[in-house]
Amino acid sequence: MLGQMVGEIIMGHEFSIDRLEYLTSHLQGYVDDGRFPGCSCLVTRHGEEAYFRAFGERDVERNLSMERDTVVRIYSMSKPITSVALMMLYERGKFQLDDPVSKFIPSWSDLSVYENGDGETMVTSPTTVPVTFKHLLTHTSGLTYGFMNSHPVDALYRNASIGGERQGSTLQGMIDDLADIPLSFTPGSRWNYSVATDVCGYLVQLFSDTDLDVFVRERITEPLGMNDTGYQVPALSKEKFAACYRYNRGGGFELQDDPTTSPYHQRPTFFSGGGGMVATIDDYSRFAQMLLNRGEFDGYRMLGRKTVEYMATNHMPGNVDLAAMGQPVFSETSYHGIGFGLGFSVVLDPAAAGVLDSPGEFAWGGAASTYFWVDPLEDMTVVFITQLLPSSMYPIRRELKTLIYQAITN
Repeated sequence: MLGQMVGEIIMGHEFSIDRLEYLTSHLQGYVDDGRFPGCSCLVTRHGEEAYFRAFGERDVERNLSMERDTVVRIYSMSKPITSVALMMLYERGKFQLDDPVSKFIPSWSDLSVYENGDGETMVTSPTTVPVTFKHLLTHTSGLTYGFMNSHPVDALYRNASIGGERQGSTLQGMIDDLADIPLSFTPGSRWNYSVATDVCGYLVQLFSDTDLDVFVRERITEPLGMNDTGYQVPALSKEKFAACYRYNRGGGFELQDDPTTSPYHQRPTFFSGGGGMVATIDDYSRFAQMLLNRGEFDGYRMLGRKTVEYMATNHMPGNVDLAAMGQPVFSETSYHGIGFGLGFSVVLDPAAAGVLDSPGEFAWGGAASTYFWVDPLEDMTVVFITQLLPSSMYPIRRELKTLIYQAITN
């Protein structure tokens, strides 16, 4: 329900109906121009739905429309869910944020750090700063991703197939492999997007003695009513699963993952806390609303109020932004004025960020151009989904901010 309409204002939500249509026409243009196969956007304010539209197709080859219940790959939007899972165990006293991870992963007691060179000429030294839980949650651990192709250590990750690329890979296997690969930098000195959240997922398993997918289902998705969210497409929802496409530099896009033969129909052996989940737009909106409510949704308290507030605080050293911490990640934005908390980005200075925004807004996105944000100041959540790789192809996330914030009337 869009709410009671009086004149051009959506009562209770304080949006201009006419001005929200800027968003509608913009997203329709993305589809009409062949830039996105399909997409949808859901906005809530003051705990109620203020806007929803779906555009285009979830499966171009089969001419199937993007629907409200379409299931999509959320890739790195899995990271906030895994971070919440680990912080639930933090609340139970399982660890302290400044604990060395090697306290619980003994094989990490003698990690090395990169000095110079590459391949056989690479020089390393023992790290003087241990990797802590906070380093993992803030991506300042010195870990990396093999697909970055920006550092000599990245090549070691590719050679070792770090991140679940091998058939039958497990989180335990990744942990064992990482013990033998140097860190890219001294923990705490830089920000670098990485498999750190996959390590967080391993630690969830370790502390709970439960597979990550089971823990997430029992403690997060089922209590929140996120019925189509998990590490595989539910059997009853297989017909709702979207195709995933990759941008074609010659124009348009090409099929990357066919929804009828996708590996997401089987339970994986590698539960990627950093990128392995699927969801619907309504499911993820419920998760976002829980965060906006500071840990509670529909009578179920997942985290304490202070825990969520702490997670949504910038944890970069000296309260600097990500641009000052190196920010080596593909993106359509520079991250000036943006910090990082325990599992998601945090807006520090909208003026420095160069986009309409609110201080304290926290967010993250996925590789297939999905995105969400939570704005406590405006009491608002936004979830956007599509299925186009890579996420840096278009500045849609910045455009969404402009198109939604400009429609607020009060």
